[in-house]
Parts: sequence; C-alpha cells; structure tokens
Amino acid sequence: MVIPLMSGMAQRTQRKSEAAVARTERKSGARATRAPRAIWSGTIAFGMVSIPVNLYTATESHDVRFHLLHKRDGVRLKNVRWCPKDEKAVPWDDVVRGFEYAKGNYVPITEEDLEHLPVKTVHTVDISDFVKLEEVDPIHYDKAYYLAPEETGVKAFVLLRQALEETGRAAVAKVAIRDKESLCLVRPYQDVLSMETMLYANEIRSTKAIAIDGVTVSPKELQMAVSLIENLSDHFDADRYHDEYQAALKTLIDAKVEGAPLPAATPERGGKVVDLMEALRASVEATRKKSSGQIDGKAPTTRTRTISSRRRKSA
Repeated sequence: MVIPLMSGMAQRTQRKSEAAVARTERKSGARATRAPRAIWSGTIAFGMVSIPVNLYTATESHDVRFHLLHKRDGVRLKNVRWCPKDEKAVPWDDVVRGFEYAKGNYVPITEEDLEHLPVKTVHTVDISDFVKLEEVDPIHYDKAYYLAPEETGVKAFVLLRQALEETGRAAVAKVAIRDKESLCLVRPYQDVLSMETMLYANEIRSTKAIAIDGVTVSPKELQMAVSLIENLSDHFDADRYHDEYQAALKTLIDAKVEGAPLPAATPERGGKVVDLMEALRASVEATRKKSSGQIDGKAPTTRTRTISSRRRKSA
C-alpha cells in the first residue's frame, strides 16, 4: 500500500481550509452531520496482522481567535514571506524547507526526500507492546486521534478492539505523522480506537529543580484535607464542565461590537493563606453544607451527596 505523506505546505493549506469550514459549520450547526476527513491513511501492524485504517483528529478548538491590526487605523496586518536578497515577497509555491548545517549554509529538504525515508512508521501504526492503561502516566499524552477501519479491514479492526477490551490493555506503538515519528497509545474508545500521540521520556522535564523539601504536614491537617477532597468527590462527567473564559470573552466582544457597557470584572481571590487549618476547616464546613443543600438556611435539596455516609460505612 502506498500512502502519500502530506507536504508541509499542503498540510497548511488543508488546515486553513478545514478551519474555515469548521467556523462556518459551528455557526450553522452542520458539524455533527458531516463525515470527518481522514488526515492520514495506513495500517495498524502487530505480529503478522495488518489492518488498513484511517486517522481522524479527535478534538477541535472553539477558542475565540484574534487578528493583528494596525493600532492607528484598525486595518488587519499581513504576514509576508520576505526575501531580503531579492527584496520582494515570496509566494508559497516558491517556498521550500531547508536545514542550516553551518552558519548561513542550508541544504534543501524536499517532499520527495521525506517520502522516501527508510522508516516503516511513515505508513504504519507499528505496535510493539501491550500494556496496562494505568501504567501510562497522563503527562506523556500529547494529542488525541481516532482510528477507524477501511472497508477491507473492519473485522480485524473489531477483533483488535474487542481483544483490547477483554484484556484491559492498550497498545504502545510508533507512527510518523507530519514529519515526526511519535510514540503513541492505542486503546478502545466507544466503537473505534483512540490513538494518543505521546511524549518520549526525554521530552518530559525533571521536577528536581522545583521539588519541595523539608515540609511536615500534621495528621490533623491531612485528615482535614482528605475530608475536603471527599466532600468534593464525584464521578467525572465531561459535559458538566465548560470554558467560562471563552464565554466571557464572547460576551465582551459582543458588548464592544454593540457599543454596550462592558461586563464587570470578577473580583480577584486572595492567594495568601493566613491560617491553613482555619481555611481547611471553613472549606470542609462549606462543602458539607453544600453537599446537604443547607446553604443560607435553605432546606436540603433532593440532589444530595452521600460521601459522608459512604465514609461511615467503610470505617
């Protein structure tokens, strides 16, 4: 199977096009109904088994995007690829990449050079190991993708997904995407497989320079902190959390467009702890009242937490 690796310029063009389409669809609500576009096609390989798959981006940004303007007249600025030798702007068609091997000396690297690299992961998600998911620290996770089978590999794909579910394992693999060979973790996710590209061990910075030494925590302080955590414990539900900063930013933009008064700023929270135990005690009491619905003298609501009762049963 021959799978072309997209050129850097082609990737930029595609990403700009996809971003424009995504912005239009977010406004119209059409995103959920459109089939996503695969960004890579290749195979999952383990042992003697090869499964043809397509790779899709699993996430999308909803951030407000700003443009750079000329402060004096409000005109949007342009990024120009300027050649100091010819003293003129250079179109993308005349741009190539190069590596500086000595000061002021470059060797050009073409897309054909990259396509013929002797690395099998250019076309393959090459599985080397199967590990327990809890053994992988999330600090290694980088970017999330979906893997879905091509028509000829559906059964083998489903077999792999079910085998991973049955064993509780995830596959450690390597794959080359966008000019980089990444370590990745493949695991079952709903009806497909998710693939998380991961950082290599040498890309994770040590904590030695910021390590904390010589601090003693009393048993009472620890007990109070544990109580606070237990009072705030719940099951994770991603739908409960929203980007309040982006929502406030959109409100601010709308107000400026309409010439309306700007929303009031949220008062800053004090960061200085005067008495740790007193702060913990007040926090525990506040969360205990909140969990029972007894806030400001109000009667308990029907939605109450059962953390305290669970703790008594386990004691």
